[in-house]
Amino acid sequence: MFLPLHDHNQLEHVPRPYVNLALIAANVLVYVFVLGAGFSDAANAAVYSYGLIPSVFFDVRELAPHLEVLPDWAGVVTYAFLHGDFMHLLGNMLFLWVFGDNVEDAMGHFRYLVFYLLCAAAGGYAYAILDPSSDVPLIGASGAVSGIVAAYLMLHPKVRIWVIAFGRIPLRLSAMWLLGAWVIYQFVQLLTSSGGQVAWIAHIGGMAAGAFLIIFFRRKGVVLFDRDLR
Repeated sequence: MFLPLHDHNQLEHVPRPYVNLALIAANVLVYVFVLGAGFSDAANAAVYSYGLIPSVFFDVRELAPHLEVLPDWAGVVTYAFLHGDFMHLLGNMLFLWVFGDNVEDAMGHFRYLVFYLLCAAAGGYAYAILDPSSDVPLIGASGAVSGIVAAYLMLHPKVRIWVIAFGRIPLRLSAMWLLGAWVIYQFVQLLTSSGGQVAWIAHIGGMAAGAFLIIFFRRKGVVLFDRDLR
């Protein structure tokens, strides 16, 4: 319904959000070269090798030997660099592009990288623990991106964001309303969705981690909720 484009939120502490740009590049490169942009015969094998499969993560089942590339526990992070199709990748990378730089600015490069991976892991673990016997792989950066959205919302609720609504209408909305509605939407979908390909619980797990970690990962002097704005 809403695609973020730009937030007019200047960086104050880092000259360039190097880690955020590197994460975007990593996701794109994995999509092109590991998943073959969705067209490779090896794409399905990569999803099972690097995606998060709850039954494998909890040792209920084992992968076929030719699919065992990494330790079972590694899937709780590696899944976040895989995407099922171009629109899946584009949506996550747009959110990462618009909101990730300011979260990195509030933390610093290294802490932002750790934050991103922890949010990915929290989203993956939430997905796995909901149904430990599931054989359905989880892929996508949505858990990590959800953590970034939660952190951004706690840092900059008053900042206005340009979005494209319904694929054609440009609007400028405050983060409080835009991202607040996005957060509520995740919970509504979790409670009302009856299946489908979107793992809403992973989004919520990532959001919970992001909202908690931003309190401790932000730089000294960085305030929450835009309290330095009038």
